[in-house]
This record gives sequence, C-alpha cells and structure tokens, in this order.
Amino acid sequence: MDTRDDPLAERWSAVTVRVYLTGNVAVEDGDLLVPERRFPARQGRLAFAVLAWERHRAISSDELAEIVWDGEPPNAWRSALRAIISKLRTALGESATIEQAFGCYQLRLPVDAWVDVEACDAAIHEAESALLDDASDRAMGWALVANAIARRSFLAGDDSEWTEHRREHLRQVRVRALEVRGQVSLLNGDHVGTATDAQIILGLDPYRETALTLLMKAHLAAGNPAHALAAYEELRVGLAKDLGTSPSAESEAVFLDALAASGALTRDAGSAPSRAVRSPPRSRSSRRST
Repeated sequence: MDTRDDPLAERWSAVTVRVYLTGNVAVEDGDLLVPERRFPARQGRLAFAVLAWERHRAISSDELAEIVWDGEPPNAWRSALRAIISKLRTALGESATIEQAFGCYQLRLPVDAWVDVEACDAAIHEAESALLDDASDRAMGWALVANAIARRSFLAGDDSEWTEHRREHLRQVRVRALEVRGQVSLLNGDHVGTATDAQIILGLDPYRETALTLLMKAHLAAGNPAHALAAYEELRVGLAKDLGTSPSAESEAVFLDALAASGALTRDAGSAPSRAVRSPPRSRSSRRST
C-alpha cells in the first residue's frame, strides 16, 4: 500500500510530518517518504514503533531493550540498541529526531505532526461524543476514520508482547467504531448495515452484549423477530456454558420485545417467557465493506 495516497489525514492536510504505524510503517515529510523497507529490520521497525507510539514520554534504554528483544535482550544489548538507534536516525534523516539523555530515548516530531494511531484514538473519542450529542452524521464520519485505521495490520510478522498489547488496543477501538457505525445505521434505517457491523463485532468479541443487542434490534427493525430470538439464544447458551453467567438486563429487554413481536409473548399475560428458542439458519449473504 502506498501510504502517500492515504485519505485519512485530510483534516491534518497542513501538517509537515505524518507517521504511519498501521499498515506499512512509514514516515512522510512533504515530498519525502521513508518507507518500511528503510527501517533497520524487525528490531529497528519495532523500536521506531515503540518510540512513535510513546513519543510523549522518554523511554529508558532498559525498557526499550526489553521490548525490542521481547524480554530476552542479548548480553551486549546496550551496544546493539545503540546500533539500532543509529540506523534509525540515518533512515529518518531530518523528518524526525531521536534524542538521548540520562539513559533514555525519545522521538521528537514537529508540533503539528500527525500519527495515525493518535488520530485513531482521537477519532473514536469524537465519534462516541458525537453519538451522545445526537450528531449522527458527525459520529458516522469519525467512526469511519477510526475503523479504517484500526482495522489495518500492525507490525505484521512481529509477535512480541508489546506488539500484541497494541494490537488488542486497536481491536478494541475498531469494535467501538463499529458499534457507533451500527447504531447510526440503525437510526438511519439501514438494518442490513447494522446487522453486518454487529456480526463483525461478535466475530471479534463473541461475548460483547452491546453488539448482541444491536444485532437483535436490527433484526426486529427489519421485521425478523425469529432471527433476533436466535441471536439471543446463541448468546445465552454461550454465556451459561463458557462463563456461567446470564445475559444482561438490556439484552433481556430486547429479547422480550422479540418474543412480543413474534407473537410468543403477550405483555399483559403475566406469564414467564420460555428461553428455549429454536435457531433458524443464519444468513450471511448480506455483507458490506468491513
């Protein structure tokens, strides 16, 4: 992927330096592009990612070595780390500087620099705030930005503990972005889009009940209460079997709405509804870009 053509930084079009940690690692400084192949191997790429993600604080050489060598630094790690930093400085040129003082390293970027993972965190905050303010169009726009960044690969091929934690962070941001997108779609009458987003979320986090209730509401709005009941039953069985718990009160409320819509429950009857629901075949034919 050529990160120079990335459309996600339009709001920051005047910035002098852009740093991409998702997808292909790269640094863009005006017409100058430092592509991933210029970074010194796996360890150099990882060291840069750590310094960029944590750029607002100084990182001790000990901490950086622990991350770069995933808890098992070599005997001569100090000289090896200095060599990695030296190669990074050469690759970055004047686009960014790596300062060293008191046994610590810190990446310095221009004050108006744009870093994709920071933009991702800012976007999901804006999306959720806009949704609370009933600004659905704005919420959708920011959710699209957060999802587009968070869904990308992160340091492909690296399996260090630090990298896995950051991947989990991005996964959670993506889940939140999809929930915002799904809720806005529901408000706009796009039931298929809402159901699709909810199913993607449940694929990422099978026990996320907010996604389950979103899926049930989409099925109900589309006039398919049986599918809503089936989704609830699948969650109920999974929670009981795997976690020894029950669905939340919100999930239960949507379940009762689905029962009423299906004719299996009369609200005024006062009888306890049965939780045994036969699951119809799940349709996955309606998909959209994830």
